[in-house]
Amino acid sequence: MTRLVRAIALLLAGAVLALAALAQGLQPLPALHSRISDLSGTLDATALASLEAKLAAFESAKGTQVAVVLVPTTQPEDIADYTQRLGDAWKIGRREVGDGVLFVVAVQDRRMRIAPAKALEGAIPDLVARRILDEAVGPAFKKGDYAGGISAGLDRIFAQVTGEGLPAPSADSSDDLSTAFLWLTGYMLFGVPFVCAVLRSLFGKPLGILATGGVGGLLALWLTHNGLLITLAIVVAWVVAVLYQDWPGGGSGGGSSRGSSGGGWGSGSSSGSSGGSWGGGFSSGGGGDFGGGGASGSW
Repeated sequence: MTRLVRAIALLLAGAVLALAALAQGLQPLPALHSRISDLSGTLDATALASLEAKLAAFESAKGTQVAVVLVPTTQPEDIADYTQRLGDAWKIGRREVGDGVLFVVAVQDRRMRIAPAKALEGAIPDLVARRILDEAVGPAFKKGDYAGGISAGLDRIFAQVTGEGLPAPSADSSDDLSTAFLWLTGYMLFGVPFVCAVLRSLFGKPLGILATGGVGGLLALWLTHNGLLITLAIVVAWVVAVLYQDWPGGGSGGGSSRGSSGGGWGSGSSSGSSGGSWGGGFSSGGGGDFGGGGASGSW
């Protein structure tokens, strides 16, 4: 009877601990602003710039998107589950190919993980991912050389991906951006006054202007996945909508300057607290499809 009571007590204690862990909540995912994001403050600006340039050059040459993320901790979540959530949210890799790779480092936990999307699980199988961590990354991390370890790991990842028969990068990406820019310019010049007037009549002036910017962002998202262009479209649409109030016939009349009180749209920092991200303007290729492959390690 005593053993049964002890067993029940242990089960209850385990359940309480599990509930406590869940109550802590999962770590929030960083916003995708660049190929390398350091929320742990581990890397200096020079290292961030160097690694961003290295990742950008590889993506330009091969098309594959590789993203590196440093966080203080993933607790109470295991780094594998955290990386899976991040892959599902960010969807890096080309949409038509699905060739993304995530390299996550939890500094305080002393844990790291390399996770390829399904299209690259053959190029970077679990055993190879573990060897990269153990042979290239871990030894440098033990010496406190985080930038060197990440760079060495990326070299090995790049070598594995290069050996895979993936499609070459699209040569017409610049043409796509030019087309998107022309469409957005037309919206700013001719669409904003009409859209703003309609939305202001439906939602009022502050919300109408906010919605006008949102329409610009949605149009940019439909035309391109370039994060910088999407952000620019939203901001410019807001500015044009605000200026439209002062155009003849554009305002709501009455000369009331109440609209200058700023309805709150100016504070939309869009979770820009991504810490040490570098090289804004990077955006997901829409690939994703991370199936749980890869390997974790420690140092």
